[in-house]
Amino acid sequence: MSDKKLPPKMTPKEKMATPRQPMREQEPLVRARNFQEVPFGYDEEQAIVEASRCLACGKPKCMEGCPVGNDIPRFLSHIAEGDFAAAARTMKETNLLPAICGRVCPQESQCENMCIIGKKGEPIAIGRLERFIGDWERESGATEVPECAAPTGRAVAIIGSGPAGLACAAELARAGHRVVVYEALQKPGGVLRYGIPEFRLPKAIVDAEIELVEKMGVEIRCNEIIGMTDTIDELLDEEGFDAVFVATGAGLPWFLGIPGENALGVYSANEFLTRINLMGAYRFPEYDTPIQKLKVAATIGGGNVAMDAARTALRVGAERSLIIYRRSREELPAREEEIHHAEQEGVEFHFLTNPLELLADEKTGWLRALKCQRMELGEPDASGRRRPIPVEGSEYEIPLNTAIIAIGNAPNPLIPRTTPDLEVTKRGQVTIDQETMRTSKRGVFAGGDIVRGAATVILAMGDGRRAAAHINEFLANGEW
Repeated sequence: MSDKKLPPKMTPKEKMATPRQPMREQEPLVRARNFQEVPFGYDEEQAIVEASRCLACGKPKCMEGCPVGNDIPRFLSHIAEGDFAAAARTMKETNLLPAICGRVCPQESQCENMCIIGKKGEPIAIGRLERFIGDWERESGATEVPECAAPTGRAVAIIGSGPAGLACAAELARAGHRVVVYEALQKPGGVLRYGIPEFRLPKAIVDAEIELVEKMGVEIRCNEIIGMTDTIDELLDEEGFDAVFVATGAGLPWFLGIPGENALGVYSANEFLTRINLMGAYRFPEYDTPIQKLKVAATIGGGNVAMDAARTALRVGAERSLIIYRRSREELPAREEEIHHAEQEGVEFHFLTNPLELLADEKTGWLRALKCQRMELGEPDASGRRRPIPVEGSEYEIPLNTAIIAIGNAPNPLIPRTTPDLEVTKRGQVTIDQETMRTSKRGVFAGGDIVRGAATVILAMGDGRRAAAHINEFLANGEW
């Protein structure tokens, strides 16, 4: 229990009138040049007040908006009572990565979007409270390892240690199965480690939450590229696994298909962020993986990855960092919080701007400018957003020396290529039964971005939990 004095109980009217608790942050122009985390999180008093705003609805809509099914009202009631240990136990019934999810999940469009208080005011800050309880448990040394059932004698291989793989591994370990996670890179975490910058998700938090999964008995084998070191068939036929869950994500970057993309100084967002996050480029020469000296860096795209890249460019020394986006601000798909932080930090947004060509210096081959065309918005397209239409005669150039392409990713084709009886879509996504997560191959399940295309951490985790439930059924009855 917290040693802080609890505030008096609030009436429903008082709860509705109590404002959402703000979260302190680094000053924008200071944080734009460092890799320390931007928000500081709630203290205990703020967390108790914020959780006390919950109306404890009879039919909590917030839970309907949670892809992993967190028992949000019970979790909030424990925080309001100052019983943080109970809140952590409740959270970990469905989510073993609260400190991660509390930082990177789009709660504003999921659980918080369904909050009844949010219909007339600001919703409960469920994401911030999730972060608080994950941090409190870790920092207080009170982390409890969830209990696991007695060994079943069954074994499951999980390919990929990102959010889908970790969520599935934890649930299967709870059920008593032997679980081995295969990770292609040198450390586990997938997009949590190499894709999301340190200032949004510190690596120490990723390490701590993965360590908890390992303490449940999950074995993680890094530097193992399934499709090269082993195939899925070999895992099932020779390595003794009873089932396989494919969670390799969407790590194959899309490019624009315009002239000049092979110029020096042009990166995919994957390469740019991986060099910095995983290979320590921001600590050169301590880590010998430098990024070129950035002067003007333009990130092409409008999603969360684009915001991450543009904000990272400032932190590694760019004099100017631009976002090039062919629609208007209203159509940006990134989280509002990430857009707001980018604007605060000085990222320049060039809206209604479409890239036509990347122009390189003829002698050196280095990028020197981006040729663009202005756009205007027409009628909505299939995505529901207004279609951008070129404005004739509006071409112009933006001088720069770095371009970062952040327009999305496709699944890595290695697993499908080495598993011929695994069906995939035209986009390379593994085909599954949406209810059971089963693929076309007996004993093989799949989830996360390898199935959805690039999506969110929490949706991938939801896939992992759902797959684990159906893997349990398959291991119990053998039916396919």
